[in-house]
Amino acid sequence: MNAEPPRLVIFNLPNQLTVLRLILAVVLFVFIANRFYATSAVLFSIAAATDWLDGYLARKYGMVTTLGRILDPFADKVVVCGSFIMLCAIPAMNEPAWGLRAWMVVIIVGRELLVTALRSFIEERGGDFSAKWSGKWKMGLQCGAAIAAFVYLAWSAAAESPPLWVVYTTAAFIWSALLMTIYTGYVYVTAAMEMVRRPTSIS
Repeated sequence: MNAEPPRLVIFNLPNQLTVLRLILAVVLFVFIANRFYATSAVLFSIAAATDWLDGYLARKYGMVTTLGRILDPFADKVVVCGSFIMLCAIPAMNEPAWGLRAWMVVIIVGRELLVTALRSFIEERGGDFSAKWSGKWKMGLQCGAAIAAFVYLAWSAAAESPPLWVVYTTAAFIWSALLMTIYTGYVYVTAAMEMVRRPTSIS
């Protein structure tokens, strides 16, 4: 038989990139805790890039695995939700009127947990609950908000007040990400309810 060894299939390049993203998350959190915000922005950007790259490679070269389907969204949530949790604990980030608040992070994390639970429930019953384009926009805005927040904090640490364009950009990303998070949560909940109401769509 010419079948590829199972270990090589499981630990293919996309899955290796996903594991790398988890390792980067740990390193990122250490840098955030030690107030290296410029470095944190770079590390977060690299982690976000690996998210795009592993998905692209898996689809293009037919390397989608069950492990990858589980591990990839888990790594995304660790990086994004973990970063927001740590950011909202930084006084310079939540003191401005437009800043990141704990309740915003609760909405972001809660939405991720809810959608994960819905996806598991639907797909276990044979339904299709694949990612929607609105979800991709949500992820992009969340990543933009985190990177902008790190830039804002790095600038704040180096000067008394960041330029207005940095302030406005950070505020715009944070609130856009929050609104898109709420909207996509509504979209996924609505889609799940429609699937549950159609007995023929779920075995």
